Amino acid sequence: MNWIPHFIVIFYIFLLFLITWSTRRLSRGGMISYLLAGRGLPYWVVAPLLTGLAIGGASTIGVAERAYNAGLAAGWYNAAWAAGAIMVGLIVARRYRRMEVTTIPELFERHYNTAGRVIGVIGQLLLQIVIISLQYVAGGAILSSLLPDVFSFQTGMFVTAIVFVGITLIGGFWAAGLTNIINVIFIYTGVLLGAVLAIGKVGGLKELVLKFPVDYPGFDLGSLGWSLVLAWFFVMCTMTFSVQSVVQISFAAKDASSARKGFILGGLVILPVGFISALIGMAATVLHPGIIPTEALPRTVLSLSPIVAGVVLAGLWAADVSTASALLVGSATLVVGDLIKRFWIPDLGEKGERNVSRIAILILSVFTYILAVSVQRGILETLLIGLTLTTAYTLITLATLFWPKICRRSHAVWTLLMAMMALAVWLAIPDVSAFFTRLNLPHPIYFCWIVSLVTFILVAVFDKRRINTPLA
Repeated sequence: MNWIPHFIVIFYIFLLFLITWSTRRLSRGGMISYLLAGRGLPYWVVAPLLTGLAIGGASTIGVAERAYNAGLAAGWYNAAWAAGAIMVGLIVARRYRRMEVTTIPELFERHYNTAGRVIGVIGQLLLQIVIISLQYVAGGAILSSLLPDVFSFQTGMFVTAIVFVGITLIGGFWAAGLTNIINVIFIYTGVLLGAVLAIGKVGGLKELVLKFPVDYPGFDLGSLGWSLVLAWFFVMCTMTFSVQSVVQISFAAKDASSARKGFILGGLVILPVGFISALIGMAATVLHPGIIPTEALPRTVLSLSPIVAGVVLAGLWAADVSTASALLVGSATLVVGDLIKRFWIPDLGEKGERNVSRIAILILSVFTYILAVSVQRGILETLLIGLTLTTAYTLITLATLFWPKICRRSHAVWTLLMAMMALAVWLAIPDVSAFFTRLNLPHPIYFCWIVSLVTFILVAVFDKRRINTPLA
């Protein structure tokens, strides 16, 4: 019966490319058509596009990996993601859409200066390259568990990369959105089945609790420490306001109302999946003790019925692919819009913009793959550290939109630079992280927010040049 999950995965890959190929005409045109879906996404595409971006490797494989050691509390990651998405929908999604920009750095140049845009692009690209690389890691874990005789962890990452790039090159942002409608349905069906059957295989919830390893936290929602859980909420609520691949979805919405509805609906759909994935990771502690934590979810699901295994793992892998596709589109938008068109070739034309966008996607995929091979930390740990860079972006963006009178021309440059330096100091000097840990602030998001806020205040005091007032 081992051929059944193999067949399902192959069929699903074929279905993804079929949908992508059929939607390619929607992306014909220049950069706006290809990378922003012609600013025509209705709310029912915005929501699954956002959900698919959230429910990727970190939200499933990564959560189960963390739950293998930390229990159900790992599911707070998706709850934090959902909170951030809903906050964006309630607070800024309408404004983002009305501004008619393509990137956050473009917004910075419009209201601050060119240096702010350049530094903003560098930080966003570094951040998104880290996130994309983690999708390769998750994809490699899925394929190597599903087809161990065919794929090693490394070859699984390579094949995942090929599919990422293929879908993105063919269909652009429209393909990422429409394929995610199917992905979200598929992933929820599969993960729910996987959780129910995995717990059933152990003997039910009561038996699961009885069979937990000694000192395993199980269903303790505070096992990670509430300061760390709060840090996750800080990170994800910060991230959703300012990471290019997230806010680009609102830029590409059909109108302001579609952006708002799509983000709120997407947040509600994102909310439960982390706790469901955590349940599978918890079952893995009993069913597969001693394995590599990254393989907790795929190994557990593979031990179930062949059909369920195929559905779940195909859905996980497809969601992983779609997450990376949206991230690649966002990164390519930064390269083409903020660097190539802004500084080197402003008059590309529609065909030129489309071709350069595809070349940017190919080059970015190479860099992200190289980084993925070198990832040593856990998926969630690496992701949540990288996302701390968004503190400065979120602070500048919200201040620009809601309190422009306190903003000064050098705010973007100095706040971004100091946030980057703060993260570098945290990673390079163990005494800094140790000091904050003793204060029960164990995550760099706290340090980066403090540095960003202090920098913002000091610049407001010493720089008297006001910014250009933003549009409502």
